[in-house]
Amino acid sequence: MPAKPAKPRRSWPRRIFGWVWKGTLAFIVLSVVWVGLYRFIDPPVTLTMLGDGISGNGIVKRWMSLDEMDPRMARAAIAGEDSRFCLHNGFDFRAIEQAYSRNQKGGRIRGGSTISQQTAKNVFLIQSGGYVRKAFEAYFTFLIEHLWGKRRIMEVYLNVAETGIGTYGANAGSIRYFGHDASRMTAVEAGRIAAVLPLPKKRDAVDPTGFVRRHGNVIARYVDIVRADGLDGCLK
Repeated sequence: MPAKPAKPRRSWPRRIFGWVWKGTLAFIVLSVVWVGLYRFIDPPVTLTMLGDGISGNGIVKRWMSLDEMDPRMARAAIAGEDSRFCLHNGFDFRAIEQAYSRNQKGGRIRGGSTISQQTAKNVFLIQSGGYVRKAFEAYFTFLIEHLWGKRRIMEVYLNVAETGIGTYGANAGSIRYFGHDASRMTAVEAGRIAAVLPLPKKRDAVDPTGFVRRHGNVIARYVDIVRADGLDGCLK
């Protein structure tokens, strides 16, 4: 019986393509499962939290559902961070364009990231990483918009966003700064925590005379406007 001819070996380019294809497919499947689980399971820890723990800052967090949290906090986040949160699909191209135009004029660099993008970054990625991280951030933003929905995105955001050095979430921030949990907050308190969110390691929500106080008070004045204009309608 004649021997079977040996199967020709694939060329190195074809092997590399096969590895890349299999790795990409595995990443997509695992990431979809990961995001899907967090639709129902609260994220226990993030890479940012682990970084704080390793650096000695500690990790202080106390999860609170959106149902329990004072609605002023979500409205303050919308007013201060993403006024079109309920209107966009995860990416606010108008805000990105405006941020780009401002940055071309010099001064402090401003971003155009939405709450959805910030949530994707905070939960699944590291804070640094440049354009590579931005690409992954866009991918995870797409996933959470389609697998979580707006209400879950806001709930996770308000529980994993850093609100001070080693402090995570609006509830832990409220306890730290105001001595009570986030189930009862004034518009001013919610506004000041929202003012901390962009630079949590450099800002303090109880700074008596600084930028956070002034900016927080401005955000506080918009909390009722967010409610009146229905800008938080997707959270109800």
